[in-house]
Amino acid sequence: MFPLEGQNLSGGYGSQPIIHQLNLTLRSGEWLSLVGPNGSGKSTLLKLLSNGLPVSQGIVLLEGEAIQHFSPSEVARRLSLLPQQPTIPEGLTVRELVSLGRSPHQHWWQWQTNSSDTQKVQEALERTQLEDFSERPVAQLSGGERQRAFLALALAQETKLLLLDEPITFLDLRYQLELLELLKTINQEQQLTIVTVLHDLNLAARYSDRLVLLHEGKIWASGTAHEVLTPEHLAKVFGIEAALIETPVGLQIFPLRACGSAFLTVPPIQIEK
Repeated sequence: MFPLEGQNLSGGYGSQPIIHQLNLTLRSGEWLSLVGPNGSGKSTLLKLLSNGLPVSQGIVLLEGEAIQHFSPSEVARRLSLLPQQPTIPEGLTVRELVSLGRSPHQHWWQWQTNSSDTQKVQEALERTQLEDFSERPVAQLSGGERQRAFLALALAQETKLLLLDEPITFLDLRYQLELLELLKTINQEQQLTIVTVLHDLNLAARYSDRLVLLHEGKIWASGTAHEVLTPEHLAKVFGIEAALIETPVGLQIFPLRACGSAFLTVPPIQIEK
C-alpha cells in the first residue's frame, strides 16, 4: 500500500483544470520534489493531493482509501501540510503554535493538552532547535525561525507524510540549507515520507530521492536527478541551455543561456577533471 497516490488526476480553480489526467504514486519513506517552471501546476498538484482543492476527475488515495472519505481531522492525523505562506496566528507563542499540531489527536471536548501531547510538542521543539524560543511570540521570529516553528507544528501532528509548498522561498541561503538538512535528517531517521515543491533545481537535485518534472499540468519526466534534469528536458521545459556538473553534493546545474537567445553570449566553460 502506498502512502499517497493520484490516479487519473485532474483539477484546478473554477472550471479550468490546471492538472490534466495525471498519475503519481508516492513511495513510503522517500523524499519526492515537484519541480517545473512557474504555472506548471506544482502547488496545484500539492493541494489536490492534500484535499485542499476538489478533484474534477480521478481520485486521490491516502493509505489506500479515497481521501474525500476521511474527515479533516482524520486526514490531519495521516498527513501534515506546510503551505507556502502559512498564516501567523496573532499573539501565539511558539509553544502554543506547535501545540496546535496535537489538535487532530484530541477529542472535541478536550481543551488542554495531556502529558503525551506535551511530550510530542517538546520533541518537535527540540527537533527543530526551538526550545529557547518556545515562549517567544511567533510574530517576533525571523524568517528562518518562523519556518522552523511551522515545521515543528507539522512534526507535532505525528504523521508519516509531510507535504511542503516552497518551504525555503523567503529564506536566506544559510537558512535554506539548515531547513533542508533538518528535513533530510528527519526523513532518514524517522522514515518520514516527504513531498516538496521547490523552485531551486540544484537544491531539489541535492536533497530529493526522486524528482517529478511538471509541464503544463502534466508529468514531463520522473526519476532521479540524472534522469530528469537532462539537457533535453531543461531546454524543452525551462527553455535554457545548461551545463551539468558532478559536485561533492551530487549533480548540479549551471544555466548558460536562454535557448535561441540572440542577446546573451556566454563564453565556453572550461571544466577541470
